[in-house]
Amino acid sequence: MIDLHLIGIGTGNPDHLTLAAIKAMNAADLILLPRKGDRKSDLIDLRRLICGIALTSATRVVEFDLPERSADLPYIDAVHGWHDAIAEAWAAQIAAHLPGGGKLALLVWGDPSLYDSTLRITERLRVNGMALRTHVVPGITSIQALTAAHGIPLNTLASPVLITTGRRLCEDGWPDAADTLVVMLDGNCAFRAIEPEQITIWWGAYLAMPQEALIQGALTEVADTIVEIRAALRQRHRWIMDVYLMRKSGR
Repeated sequence: MIDLHLIGIGTGNPDHLTLAAIKAMNAADLILLPRKGDRKSDLIDLRRLICGIALTSATRVVEFDLPERSADLPYIDAVHGWHDAIAEAWAAQIAAHLPGGGKLALLVWGDPSLYDSTLRITERLRVNGMALRTHVVPGITSIQALTAAHGIPLNTLASPVLITTGRRLCEDGWPDAADTLVVMLDGNCAFRAIEPEQITIWWGAYLAMPQEALIQGALTEVADTIVEIRAALRQRHRWIMDVYLMRKSGR
């Protein structure tokens, strides 16, 4: 039996760890930390820092190289193939380090339930015929960190909120059903693809971390500033994690 604990760790600040997360990390026999190459070396460093702060037990920590997503296939096909490869990488590490079963922990940015594929990859995991039991330890999401940083509510009174991606915002535009959008996984500043009038944006990168950057204002006034600052931050740190909320006025 493999008891797999998917532990939400927030946006990188060790203060985001819940007591449940710390307990699950210390109860694990093994924690796997993925390496994503030099471009995102800070991400593995943050996971190492979190383990160094949280672990008081003899939990083993093993690093492994995460497969890369193909750039030659259509997006959905590339993602499916990538997820298969990640599941195979997990299986290889489990076979090497937990051959008789045990408690395995993976540290997931934000929360495993929100725009994260760890749970979907888990469904593909097969390890030498061993049974798999999955446990989720929820974490602080980037959305919570964003609204807290700006001091705003997520929704307007009695109104819905739509959470989407930059890709879908470009393809579908602003949906009629919501006056508030939260946009995640946007590497191309998709807010430039919509009509900016009467829209306010709250943007944040590296939320709750020392290099946190926040911008708020009318989209007509701050869109170019966000694009410029985002590019500069990405060049400086070699990676960026950002999220933004947009709200239409007069609805």
